[in-house]
Amino acid sequence: MTRIGHRARAAAMALAKSDAGQRVHALQQTAATIRERSEQILQANAMDLATPKARKLSGSMLDRLQLTTERVEATAVGVEQVAALADPVGQVIADWDRPNGLRIQRVRVPLGVIGIIYESRPNVTADAGALCLKSGNAVILRGGSESFHSSSAIHACFAQALEQASLPADAVQMVPTRSRDAVGMLLAGLDGCIDVVVPRGGKNLIARVQQDARVPVIGHLEGLCHVYVHPSADVRMAADIVLNAKMRRTGICGAAESLLIDRDALGTHLPAIIDALDAAGCELRGDDDVRAIDARVGPVTEADWTTEYLDAILSIRTVAGIDAAIHHIETHGSGHTDAIVAEDQRVVERFFRDLDSAILIHNASTQFADGGEFGMGAEIGIATGRIHARGPVGAEQLTSFKYVVRGSGQTRP
Repeated sequence: MTRIGHRARAAAMALAKSDAGQRVHALQQTAATIRERSEQILQANAMDLATPKARKLSGSMLDRLQLTTERVEATAVGVEQVAALADPVGQVIADWDRPNGLRIQRVRVPLGVIGIIYESRPNVTADAGALCLKSGNAVILRGGSESFHSSSAIHACFAQALEQASLPADAVQMVPTRSRDAVGMLLAGLDGCIDVVVPRGGKNLIARVQQDARVPVIGHLEGLCHVYVHPSADVRMAADIVLNAKMRRTGICGAAESLLIDRDALGTHLPAIIDALDAAGCELRGDDDVRAIDARVGPVTEADWTTEYLDAILSIRTVAGIDAAIHHIETHGSGHTDAIVAEDQRVVERFFRDLDSAILIHNASTQFADGGEFGMGAEIGIATGRIHARGPVGAEQLTSFKYVVRGSGQTRP
């Protein structure tokens, strides 16, 4: 592991000096190689799916692990989209002149070496590798043991493409062991070689990383996402948005876990929402007011308000207006993504002004909480902290900056 760290540091120094065209070429070659090796990647994925550990996974986790021909193609397309992004390295963020004639510029630079720890989803191997390469960072990937073969097959595509682009293959490395000890070594910083760690996975993984890391962490705890339906909302729109927010893909962090229904919308909006969710096979848990509307809704417990189900389950609470909705989200939410469905613009502006989640959405599904949907090509997580990166973490968020000061002989008195 220490050797991997030192090789990554050397690769990061080379990448920082590389031409943007080289990195784009490497990414384009990676996408092409993923397509060429589609069958090998699917065979590797079949090996992962056949392991005893995979057989014990929940439906949502199994869905994250499984690859199909379409998903492999989507992975290649995602790498191409990252390649097509504007190059963040060397971008001048700000520049100004001082009265003494000094010219000061703030310029984007790579973070250096990034350690990424993730579970289940082999496509994260491609997303993370592509975003780090685009932003001039070396990366050490530690995927979940359940996706070991799939992630290794995708990583091999990067190794080949980097060599073809005359860039160090060590720029994208993968931890070659399933041992949990490797995670601890990454979190310790690998002899000072790791600059930042990005965890992507469940609550237990994120909590361990944030507790044990000896290097900076970009991450989020949970996706406790909410949809608040106001009485001014269009009834059909509200039903469509809640259905999509919960059921499009239940196992992603942008899936809605709680519906907040305004008391004045109980009789007008809730029946259509319940019909849509029940027809889609969603288990519903609600308070007494909600259950009085429809007997198909089961009882809710206090623990439901802070549970990230990642499954076809939705908790529903009646709230007495926008203030109560905001209070519930502030009390039980995780600061990830929250949505309001309403036509009353004053209420919408209150929602945007008074809530401080990383992503706030009006009249659209919470499942748009995704770097690709934000036009960022891909992302390696939704950061819910308030330092450095927040929201989708794409190529630009994997940079820092330095100051470049140009003078003409000035000395300080």
